[in-house]
Amino acid sequence: SARKNPKENYVLIIDEINRGNISKIFGELITLIEESKRAGKTEALPVTLPYSPEKPFSVPSNLYIIGTMNSSDRSLTSLDLALRRRFEFIEMLPDPTVLEDITIGNISVKELLEIINKRIKALLDQDHCIGHANFTHLTSSSKVQDLMNVFEKKIIPLLQEYFFNDWEKINLVLGNNGMIVNDKIDADLFPNMDSNQIDRLNSRSWIVNKAIFKGKEDQITALKAIVSPQSKTNGDSA
Repeated sequence: SARKNPKENYVLIIDEINRGNISKIFGELITLIEESKRAGKTEALPVTLPYSPEKPFSVPSNLYIIGTMNSSDRSLTSLDLALRRRFEFIEMLPDPTVLEDITIGNISVKELLEIINKRIKALLDQDHCIGHANFTHLTSSSKVQDLMNVFEKKIIPLLQEYFFNDWEKINLVLGNNGMIVNDKIDADLFPNMDSNQIDRLNSRSWIVNKAIFKGKEDQITALKAIVSPQSKTNGDSA
């Protein structure tokens, strides 16, 4: 196809490029993908590939290489420096506007994502904002339980990873909405521990509130509380 249409543009997409072994992905091509080294350029540089010893090979100028990566991924810092010099980095932030038409139980999914990401940005950083793709499978005909499943299976696990199980911050992101609750420790469990120490343990002891995700508690109120947090004591369930 490329030989029949040599003037057309072609795109090669490498997903999660920062997780791959760059030397194995590109090999000798790591130099040839530079713009000035491509076929037809002043510094064009062909190489002989191991699998095609009779034919010199060069990268055409109409080939565009796109590598995707998650900016919150810690392996980003170890990305090959040679590769960094050969790519332009374009940040793709979450786009809540794609969720604009999705309203479930009179709750705007766009608004939910916006407020969650504002809190994550304030408490952590912009790189860890939740992507809109977590919600794009939903429609206005989806059930409230479908939206709750997103929080239980995707959002809360992500927050646990981002905040290293700092449940108090996770609770702040969720607006103290009862999706996670304080799991109070029985003082009799540590009879020799003073009350201040018990209180410190209690402040770190949280669990996911399974009842609310099974529909045994008011899910609509919990979702609305993300946008408009209720004034209540930490640890009280919704």
